Amino acid sequence: MSAQHSQPIAVLPQDIDALGHVNNMIYLRWVQDATVAHWQRTAPPSAVNEFQWVAIRHDITYRRPAFLGDAIVARVTLESVRRESAFYVTRIQRGDEILAEISSRWCCMDTATMRPARLPDEVVSCFFAEPPVARTG
Repeated sequence: MSAQHSQPIAVLPQDIDALGHVNNMIYLRWVQDATVAHWQRTAPPSAVNEFQWVAIRHDITYRRPAFLGDAIVARVTLESVRRESAFYVTRIQRGDEILAEISSRWCCMDTATMRPARLPDEVVSCFFAEPPVARTG
């Protein structure tokens, strides 16, 4: 697994739904923002320009509601890279309390061709202190 990326989240008034807590759809925005920030912070600038990510799947477990004024952090971990896919886990937390856990699959896209692309091994290695999980196929 990669080093964890943490990103503070501001709960905005427009994030609150009729039930008085953060709407479930807002969590997807938080996951996307945190994952993209992780990519932009960790990848070499040339790779950030050459590749972008498209979400393929999110599996979300909501544990507790979030409210306006909460101090929230998204903690992103890249678990593995296989072929053109990256597999992330994001935990949305208020202190030590996990509000939601999200497992995501992202597809790497070549920005010039807009087609799926494998990341070069030297880019993948930027994300892992130890060699990443074996790439198959």
